[in-house]
Amino acid sequence: MRKVIVITGGSDGIGAAAARQLTQDGHQVVIVGRSPQKTRAIADELGATSHLVDFSDLSEVRELADQLLAAHPRIDVLANNAGGMMSDRALTADGFERTFQVNHLAPFLLTELLMPALIAGGATVIQTASVAARMFARFDVDDLQNARAYNPLKAYGNAKLANILFTQELQRRYGEQGIAAVAFHPGVVGTGFAGETNHVMRFLYHGPLRKLLTSSPEKGADQLVWLAEGDAASTFVPGAYYESRTIAGKVNPLVHDSDIARELWERSEYMLP
Repeated sequence: MRKVIVITGGSDGIGAAAARQLTQDGHQVVIVGRSPQKTRAIADELGATSHLVDFSDLSEVRELADQLLAAHPRIDVLANNAGGMMSDRALTADGFERTFQVNHLAPFLLTELLMPALIAGGATVIQTASVAARMFARFDVDDLQNARAYNPLKAYGNAKLANILFTQELQRRYGEQGIAAVAFHPGVVGTGFAGETNHVMRFLYHGPLRKLLTSSPEKGADQLVWLAEGDAASTFVPGAYYESRTIAGKVNPLVHDSDIARELWERSEYMLP
């Protein structure tokens, strides 16, 4: 079945690699990116439609949602793939800590705004999460803005844990309306990740050892393509978090805390008038 697949962060890295494969497989891919040049280039290459958005500006997220709803009353897959690790703590124009907004709050808002089209499509909603949720998160639902003891890796880990918790709560709230939510860790992929930070992770992703320590964007995109082309009936368990096409065994203990997932959702809603 040919699907309408919206990929945020689709202009580079695993998003672009997934877009290429999904287009080759016959799907209608919609590219969402931040860079005008990169977004236009991949869209032209694939003959796909594209939209520009900066997740650090929630007014742009709302405009994007309006554009997508006007063009696609039915969306079969939403891949919330955009995100990244930042450097020093900074607030966006919306007043939120940038790592939290870009990785969690913006895709949370986009998903909620697109819900009419997602329900119409019985959509799969995919979150690109990370093993950072287990390794680096020090999650405190009372400090979602990372105001206390900030460091880039902890903030990123907290945001990736939020992606997994969001997946579970999205499934709980909308599963009966046909939504199938799922999250995955793509692996340590050689992309532009950590390019905006001076953290040691920048050295890993952009230094001389990059080719030895990271995998290709095509390999990282494997699970995104697998989940986008699959379905909850036969491919994946709704609400689950995957690593290497298998439900992750080692996870942050908070992944199993449904009360935290519910509270994160409620607080996220409260932040978004």
